[in-house]
Amino acid sequence: MKKAIPSYSNFVFSILFVLIFQSIGYSQTVPVGTPVLEEYMRRMQLQGKLSETSSFSIRPILPVHVFDREVGFDLDSTFIDLETSTNQGFLGEKEKLKFLVMPITNRFQFNSDYAFGLNDGAMIPNRGFQNVLSAGVFFEYGKFSLQLQPEILVAQNKDYLGFPIEEPSTIFFYYEHMNRIDMPERFGNAQYSRILAGQSSFRFNHKGMSLGVSTENLWWGPGKRSSLLMSNNAPGFLHFTLNTQKPIETKIGHFEGQLISGFLRSSGFLPPHPDNAFLQNPFLVSKRENGNRYLGGLVLTYQPKWLKGFSIGYGSVSQMYSADMSTFADYLPVFNGEKGLYNVHNPTRDSRQQFSTGFFRWLSAKGHFEFYGEYGTNGNSIRTADFIVTPERNRAFTFGFSTLIPLKKENQFLQISSEMTQSGQTIRESIFNLDTWYIHDHVRHGYTHQGQVLGIGYGPATNVNWVEFGWVRDFSKIAFHIERIVYNNDFYNFRFEDIKDWRTKYVDIVPSLVGEWRFGNLLAHGNFQYVNTMNYKWFLINDPDNYFIPGWDRKNVVINIGLTYIIK
Repeated sequence: MKKAIPSYSNFVFSILFVLIFQSIGYSQTVPVGTPVLEEYMRRMQLQGKLSETSSFSIRPILPVHVFDREVGFDLDSTFIDLETSTNQGFLGEKEKLKFLVMPITNRFQFNSDYAFGLNDGAMIPNRGFQNVLSAGVFFEYGKFSLQLQPEILVAQNKDYLGFPIEEPSTIFFYYEHMNRIDMPERFGNAQYSRILAGQSSFRFNHKGMSLGVSTENLWWGPGKRSSLLMSNNAPGFLHFTLNTQKPIETKIGHFEGQLISGFLRSSGFLPPHPDNAFLQNPFLVSKRENGNRYLGGLVLTYQPKWLKGFSIGYGSVSQMYSADMSTFADYLPVFNGEKGLYNVHNPTRDSRQQFSTGFFRWLSAKGHFEFYGEYGTNGNSIRTADFIVTPERNRAFTFGFSTLIPLKKENQFLQISSEMTQSGQTIRESIFNLDTWYIHDHVRHGYTHQGQVLGIGYGPATNVNWVEFGWVRDFSKIAFHIERIVYNNDFYNFRFEDIKDWRTKYVDIVPSLVGEWRFGNLLAHGNFQYVNTMNYKWFLINDPDNYFIPGWDRKNVVINIGLTYIIK
C-alpha cells in the first residue's frame, strides 16, 4: 500500500506543500457513498440512537467527534475491540501514535446495454463491468492525522449505441449544450483503468476545527439522492479545507461549516460525433486545451437552540479557469457576489460560474421522521428585488422525506422515503439564454470534474422523482425503489419548442430491488435495476401514416454490489 502512494504526484505535491506551511489536518471519516454504513448512520439518527445535532448536510461525517465513537467506522461498537485487536490500536512504548486499518471496500457495477448510474464516485459512464477497490490506513499523533485510502478503478468501457447520428439536426442543437460542459458519452475506446488518491486526507485539528488537504468526496445539502452543489457523482478532487469536526455548541444553538479551495480537471474526451457538421456548420466548438479550474466553496448550517432537530443552511460555490484568476475575490466565493441586471454584461462576474443554495432539515427522533429541502440559484449575483419578483428564474430545488414506522418485532421498521429534484427551467428566456444548470458560456467545461457533474448525478436540467418502500433492522434492509428521470428538460424545450411534440421527451422509469445485510464484520449491499428508457436521446422517427408511434425505446439491466469489510 505504501509503495503505491508516491505515484499520486498531485496528491504528494500537495502534502509536501502543506507540510512546508504547517497546514496539516485531522479526519477519520466514513467516506461519502460507503456501502451500508452511511445510510445506517442516518437511520440510527431517526431512531434517536445517534445525536440529533448533526444536520447530515456537510459530509463526510466524523463519527468519532459527532457521535462520540472510539472508532469512526465502528458505529455500534461491535466490530472492533481496540484492547484485544492485533490490527488496530497504538504503536510505540508511549502509545502516542494511533493506528487503524481502514475498511476494505469493493464496489462492482454492471450495465448491460448503455451507461447508467449516479453517485458512484470514481466510476465512469460505462457499458459492461467496472469495479472500484478501496483500502487504506489511518494514523493519528496528537493533533495531526493522516488517512491514506486510495481507489483502484477498472472499467470494461465497452462500445454501445449512444446519441444517434441519424438525427443530425437534433445533435447539432444538442451541441449548444455539449460545447458548454465537459460531459463525454464514453471515456475513450478501450478498457479504462485508474489509480486515484481516493478518500485520503492530511489534517491538523484544534478545538473542534480541522485544517487540511484532502481528495475525499464531499456532499453538501440534506438530500439523500441529489445535491445541487456537491455530491459523490464524480471522483473526489484535490482541495484544501477548513471545517468543523462536529456541530459547535453556542448559547444560541449549534453551528457547522466548511470552506474549501479545490482544483478541477477536464476529462480529455470529446462528446459523441465531434467531427460531424450540419449544413456545413461543425458540431464541435473546441474548448480550451487547458481545462484546469479553481473552485472555491462555502457551506454553513445552524441548528437553533429552541428548535431541536431543525437546521437551516447556506452553500455557495464559484469556479473559474485557473489561467483567468487575478484578484483575491477569485479565491473565496464570499467576495465575488457582484450584483447586477441579467442583461448587463459584466466581464469579471461572467467569467465565473456560480451557484448558491439555501436548505433545511427537520428531524424528529421521537417520530422517526425527517423532512428536508434545498433551493438553489444558478448564479450568486441575483439582486434581491429580482429574486422576489421571479424566484423561479434559474432555480433548482430538492424536497424529500423519510419515515420509519415501527413493526411488532423489536428494532424492525417499515421505511418510506421519497425525494423530488427539479433543475429544468420554466422560464423561456432562461432556456433560450442557455442558463441551464451546470453548463456555462465562459467556463465551457461546466461544473464538472474529470467529465462528470459535481452536483445532480443525472446531469444538467434533470427532473427526478424517487420513492422507496422497505423493511429495515439495524444494518439490514430489503427495499423496493421506483424512479422517474426526465433528462435535460431544458434541451427538450430548446430543441422542440417549434415542433411542440411531447412524444420526444427522454424519460427513464427505473424500478429497483435493494438489499443490505451484515455478515459478521462484512457489510453487503446489492441493487438490481431495470431501466426502461423512452425516446432514448430524444430520438423519434415520425411516420406520416401513424401519429402514435414508439420512439427509440430501450432496456438496460444494471447491477450494483458493494462490500465493506471492517478488519477486527
